[in-house]
Amino acid sequence: MTEATVSSRQIGSKETETMPQTNVHEQPGRLRRVIVASSLGAVFEAYDLVLYGPLAAIIATQFFSGLDQAYAYIFTLLSAAITYVARPFGGLVFGRLGDLVGRKHTFLLTILIMGISTVIIGLLPNYAAIGIASPILLMTLRIVQGLAFGGEFGGAVTFIAEHAPAGKRGFATSSVAITMACGLVLAILVVLACELLVGKEAFEAWGWRIPFLLSAVLMLISVYIRLRLQESPVFLKMKRTGQGSTQPIKEAFGRWRYLRTSLLVLFGAVAGQAVATATGAYPIYMLMLNLKIDPFLLHYTILGYSVFFVLFMIMAGWISDRIGRKPVMLAGFLGTAIVAYPIFQSITHYAHPGLEASIKESPVIISADPRQCGSYFDPTRFSLSEGSSSCDMARRAVAKLGVPYVNRDAPEDGPANIAVGNDIIVSFNAHSLDEAALAKESSAFNAAVKAALSAHGYLTSAPADKTNVPALIGLLALLNFFVALASAPLAIWMIEMFPTRIRYTALALSYNIGGWFGGFLPTIAYAAFYATGDLYAGVWYIATMLLISFLIGGLFLPETRGRQLESIA
Repeated sequence: MTEATVSSRQIGSKETETMPQTNVHEQPGRLRRVIVASSLGAVFEAYDLVLYGPLAAIIATQFFSGLDQAYAYIFTLLSAAITYVARPFGGLVFGRLGDLVGRKHTFLLTILIMGISTVIIGLLPNYAAIGIASPILLMTLRIVQGLAFGGEFGGAVTFIAEHAPAGKRGFATSSVAITMACGLVLAILVVLACELLVGKEAFEAWGWRIPFLLSAVLMLISVYIRLRLQESPVFLKMKRTGQGSTQPIKEAFGRWRYLRTSLLVLFGAVAGQAVATATGAYPIYMLMLNLKIDPFLLHYTILGYSVFFVLFMIMAGWISDRIGRKPVMLAGFLGTAIVAYPIFQSITHYAHPGLEASIKESPVIISADPRQCGSYFDPTRFSLSEGSSSCDMARRAVAKLGVPYVNRDAPEDGPANIAVGNDIIVSFNAHSLDEAALAKESSAFNAAVKAALSAHGYLTSAPADKTNVPALIGLLALLNFFVALASAPLAIWMIEMFPTRIRYTALALSYNIGGWFGGFLPTIAYAAFYATGDLYAGVWYIATMLLISFLIGGLFLPETRGRQLESIA
């Protein structure tokens, strides 16, 4: 069946009042409006998430100042990742709504929820003002955002795909991922502008709120454009012919045929894409928290590689229309897994060569009885007063400063110690200390650790004149070339596997559950570093997940390029 035939049959008497009697594929202006309106939600998502990169230290100070510094960073990363927990539930709610009442009205609702929540974050009182209520409110808003995000992506890419001609669907739907990269650039530009306008001190005190408040402009523009859109012609044809599903959730996940497809898509495509995307962004956290490069240089680095990332996304979407979705994504999975470790190592070399030299010349070694070493990522431990072993105290003192270290087993029952070059600092056991004694002992111990580290060149921020920004941009661009291959074709590959009547529901849930694998990468990587002292410990998780998706996707998922959306049963 030709596209002209399909399009002519989509126009029936019941659609006369809702869409013009013309072929949507012959209206490039209309398709552009659909792409712009649908993609603005991706700008929102990227803008919001990227703010957590350069603002992570500020958010930790503003909302989690009641915690030990190391835990404050972990909870800041969790506040960024928690949206991923809520997304599948949002996918179920909004996916079902989109399959029952339409794509347009559903993702109009999601953009409103996303926008309002982001603006409110910019108005939240900090921990110093209202105590524990501050991080609770922040986490609540992040969950609300997650629910909206869960329905936004599925609605946006489905809406675009159901408007686009078959030969351009990969390129058209990749626009959502492309605009996510644009949202990243926008977020950094806004942060830079605000820092320059109000000054660094004022920005850290109150100016950080401005980027969140400015998101209201994006929301209003998005709502205005989406109100002017018409419903998807594929969805309208389905409703006219009575082929819609009355129970999309039950049909999508209660029938083995579609459940099997959803599970294969989850582990063979979405999980890998989510991890690849998070891998491309994780160096932002590493550069800031561990390598401590100048904030302005960090922002310029992000801007530089983001320009390349946008171009790579356009290219990957275009290629997927020529050679297929599957080979492009599989190449992205394998490439990201291969280059991640050497690129992360090279980032350390070019961002902070002094730290690299210190690690080689004066390695930090923590010797402890392994039986004394407890859990290093305990979300229930809100203060040090609950007691810690000498091993815990030693590792926490070093890790919260972002300094890499090596673990070494020590004789049983002896206290842990920290060796920095020839300097040795003996740790202490905090189990039997009251709060006042713990504070005093911790202060003296941390001061001794800092002095030893400083003497061997560890704690200095990366000197701006030693940071090679062009090299960092090149490394991150290379990494994100493979990330683009793994990301751009995902949406259309999923869309072309599910029928119209359950497409929004099936896509939204699979995509959002898969997002967990990437959403928690920064937290997993930082917690792995905190436990092991290895800056690159999280790369094992990256490589494992990407290779799993490469194998499952390669063996079990079909190529879908050229499928007619209306013919998928």
